[in-house]
Amino acid sequence: MLIDKSTYHRDSTGSRGVPADLFAVLAGVLAAAVTLCVLLLCASPAGAAGWASAATLVIDGAGDGHGVGMSQEGALGYAEHGASYEEILAHYYTGTALGQAPPGAKVKVLIGSRVKTLPLESYVRGVISAEMPSEWPAAALEAQAVAVRTYALTAHAGGTKFDVYSDTRSQVYRGPAAETASTNAAALATAGQIVTYDGQPAITYFFASSGGHTEAVQDAFAGAAAEPWLVGVADPYDQGPEHHWALDLSFAAAGRRLNGLVKGSFRGIEVLARGSSPRILSAYVLGSAGRTLTSGGELAERLDLDDTWAYFNVKRGSSVVAEPDRSGTSAPASPSSPTPSPPTVPAGPGGGAQGPAGAPESTPAGGVDAG
Repeated sequence: MLIDKSTYHRDSTGSRGVPADLFAVLAGVLAAAVTLCVLLLCASPAGAAGWASAATLVIDGAGDGHGVGMSQEGALGYAEHGASYEEILAHYYTGTALGQAPPGAKVKVLIGSRVKTLPLESYVRGVISAEMPSEWPAAALEAQAVAVRTYALTAHAGGTKFDVYSDTRSQVYRGPAAETASTNAAALATAGQIVTYDGQPAITYFFASSGGHTEAVQDAFAGAAAEPWLVGVADPYDQGPEHHWALDLSFAAAGRRLNGLVKGSFRGIEVLARGSSPRILSAYVLGSAGRTLTSGGELAERLDLDDTWAYFNVKRGSSVVAEPDRSGTSAPASPSSPTPSPPTVPAGPGGGAQGPAGAPESTPAGGVDAG
């Protein structure tokens, strides 16, 4: 705990009839008394509350979304640098190839309380511009079209009742109203194409912005199994508005948002483990009466963070001190992108496991509209 030294200010009027050396003795006694009072005050509940109220939690973060699979802002960057949709998909979904959807495939979509069955291509046309701005380059829209199509066939969010939600719990479907000339062209250019791994459809998560690196699925979604095509990869062209962000919260505000996790009064956050991106996997919420273990996802939800890629500092006055971090990953001056390297398209499907049947029901797929 930091305690600023108290400064004793002598009465400017002085005091007649008292020797100067006595003034010095009295000054010393009074200074010691003031220091003792400060120490006792900070040790008391009221003093502790005052200490905490003067502190600010400074959060430095990157990215927007869950971080798994294709970064939409990164796909935009790749397209602007001349990559094709095949190259974009091969970069974000490691070891995959392109295959074909079953002929006549249909999608069951939960719209409100009603399930509507749609032809696959009709469904895809109703999603693309709801998840990615229609004015983006053709290669980005085409990559989005293939990701949308594949996700619809692999999600099974409602088990046997329906395949996908019509909102961010799966991917946003807005029907014919979402169709534009550019997005319909992207659907037509990629008609029937899906992402496969070892010859099987491979679920294609996507999200808004990676902050410079995507995350492995098992580190992003609690209870998810590792999948060879959903590993963390460098994302050199992700430069969207949420590539880097910052947030300041008073200790009082942070404590309110973390209500139920704070024992006593809020004292800070200690990160325990990070993924490869490095998004937070686990952390302690520190309180004056103890600490509480929590996940990166819960921290992001409670503190209203755009992503779990976050570093914590505490500011008191002009002093800013990094919070304890046991992850072994030091915070960069600001999250930055690795040196770009051109994506490559694999000659054929990679080896490994069959694609999973679906995703955790509570996990959003597209999640955040890139627009």
